[in-house]
Amino acid sequence: MLTHITVNHFVIVRHLELTLIDGMTALTGETGAGKSILIDALNLVLGDRADPLFIRTGHDRAEINAHFDVLHCQAAQDWLIAHQLLLTDETIAHQSAELAAHHTPLPCHIRRILIRGGRSRAYINDQPVNTAQLRALGEKLIDIHGQHAHQSLLRPTAQRDLLDEYAGQLAFAAEVAASYSRYRELITRWERLNNERERREARLELLRFQVAELELLAPTEGELEQLDTEQRRLTNVERLRDTTARLVQLLYDGETTLHDQLSRANNDLSALITLDAQLIDSGELLTSALVQIKEAAANLRQYCDGLEFDPERANEIEERLMRLHDLGRKYRVPPAQLPAMFTQLNAELTQLEQADANLDALNEQCAQAHSIFLAMATQLSAARQAAAVQLSATVTAMLQELGMIGGQFAIMIRAIEPPTAHGLDQVEFQVSANMGQPLQPLAKVASGGELSRISLAIQVATASCTGIPTLIFDEVDVGIGGGVAEIVGRLLRRLATTRQVLCVTHLPQVAAQAHQQLRVIKSNDDGQTVAAIEALAHPQRVDELARMLGGMEITATTRAHAEELLRLIP
Repeated sequence: MLTHITVNHFVIVRHLELTLIDGMTALTGETGAGKSILIDALNLVLGDRADPLFIRTGHDRAEINAHFDVLHCQAAQDWLIAHQLLLTDETIAHQSAELAAHHTPLPCHIRRILIRGGRSRAYINDQPVNTAQLRALGEKLIDIHGQHAHQSLLRPTAQRDLLDEYAGQLAFAAEVAASYSRYRELITRWERLNNERERREARLELLRFQVAELELLAPTEGELEQLDTEQRRLTNVERLRDTTARLVQLLYDGETTLHDQLSRANNDLSALITLDAQLIDSGELLTSALVQIKEAAANLRQYCDGLEFDPERANEIEERLMRLHDLGRKYRVPPAQLPAMFTQLNAELTQLEQADANLDALNEQCAQAHSIFLAMATQLSAARQAAAVQLSATVTAMLQELGMIGGQFAIMIRAIEPPTAHGLDQVEFQVSANMGQPLQPLAKVASGGELSRISLAIQVATASCTGIPTLIFDEVDVGIGGGVAEIVGRLLRRLATTRQVLCVTHLPQVAAQAHQQLRVIKSNDDGQTVAAIEALAHPQRVDELARMLGGMEITATTRAHAEELLRLIP
C-alpha cells in the first residue's frame, strides 16, 4: 500500500507531505483547486513521461518521493527480487535518510526527479532505474481509474483485456498470442516454400540432367593436370628416349664418360689430401658427385627402358581431354573447375530434393502448432465464458444498488473465424439500462449518467480481483448524484476492506464514507498560485462536507447535514 508521499516544486505545489492510511481516503476541494495534482504526481513517479512544464515556475527541479509497504503484495516483491532491488533488514540501515524515515515492514521507496533542461532521474530503493522499470513495478502497486475510464471501456480491445484480467488470464492470453504467432510463422514459411515449388521443379529437372552428365564424365580433382602431363610424354616419346639414352652414355656407359673423368680427378685430389688436409672437403664433394652421377645414370637408364609409345592410351587421353574441354565450354567454366562444379550442383540437387520432404515436415509442424494453439485458445475461451457469467452477475447486482433498477449487464462472447492472436472469441459488453429493454452494446448507451454508473460498477467489480494493493478513483463519480452518490460511496468503502482506496471526488456522500479525508487548498503567495493538501480532523471534515453540500456559505443546516452524513457511517 501507499504509505507516504512527498512532492516538491511540482506544478503549483511548493511542498507537500502526506501520510496515507489503509482503507478509503477521499481527496476533496473546490473546483479548480487542483485535486488531480496528487494523481499526476503519482502517475509521474510510476513511469509516466516527464515534461519540464511539471517543474514549478522559478525552480530548476521537481522531486516526488513515494513510499510503499509491499509486505502483502507478492507480485511487487517478486519483481523487486528479480531486479535485486528488494530491501531487507540488513540493507535498510545502509539506505538514505529519506527511506529510513519511513520504515515499514517491507518498504519500497520510489523517487522521480525532474531537472529543467536535463533528463529526468528515477530511483527504486535508492538504485537508479529507467522509466520502463518504474512502469513495470508501478503496475503492480497502483491501479488508477480515471474519470474518462468509461471511454476506454467502449473499445472492444479494452473489454476483452478487462475480462481476461478479471478471469486471471492475462498471462495465459499472452501465451496464446505467442502460440498463434508461432503458428502463423510456420504457415508463412510453408506458403513460401510451397509457392516456390514450380520454380523448384524446373530447377530440379535441370540439375538432374547436369549432375547426370557430370556424373557420367566423373571428373576428378587434379585429373586435367595429370592428363596433360601424360599426353606430353606420349607425344614426345622418341625425343625423350633418344635424349635420355645419350645422357646415359655421356654420364656412365660411353667410352669417355663424365664419371671416368671425375674418378681420375678424385684420385689426383686424394693424393694431394695427404699433403694438405684443407682439401678434404673438396674430396668429399667429388666422391659424392661420383655417387650422384652413377645414380642419375641408373635412373635415366631405367626411365629410357620404360619409355614406350602406346597409341591406344594416347587416343584415350586425347578423347578424355576433349570431353573435359567441351563440357567446360558448355558450362562456361575452366575444365579444371568441373569437379568443384559437380560437387556444388550435387549438393544443390540434394537440398532441393529435400525440399519436398521439408515441405511435408513443415506441414506437419503447422498442423501441430495449430493444434496447440486451438487447445490453448479453447482453454482461454472456457475461462472467459466462466468469468463472463460471474462478472455479468456481479455488475448487474451493482447496477441495482446504483439505482438502475431492472438494469442488466451481460458479456457476449461470440466465436470468430478465422481465429486471431487473441483467441477464438469476440468479446462485447452489453447493457440494458431499464427493465424490459433489450441488451445493446455498451457503446450505444446514450445517457452519460447511465454510462458513468455502468463504468463505475465494472471498475469496482474488476478492481477487487486484480491483487493490486492500492486503487485510485479519479472523479469516476462524475454524472452521479443524490441517493446514488451515497451508494457509490458505500461501494468504494466496501472495496476498501480488502484494498487501499484513494478517491478524488466532488460528492459529499462519497467523501463521507472515507476513513480519511484530505482537502486540496489553493492560495496566492506573492503573485504565485500555491496548492496544498491537508488531512482533516472531524471538525474540519464537517466544514468541508458542509461546503460540498451547500457551496461557499456554510449554514447550520448544511453543517447538520454534514454531521448526519458522518454519523450514519457504520
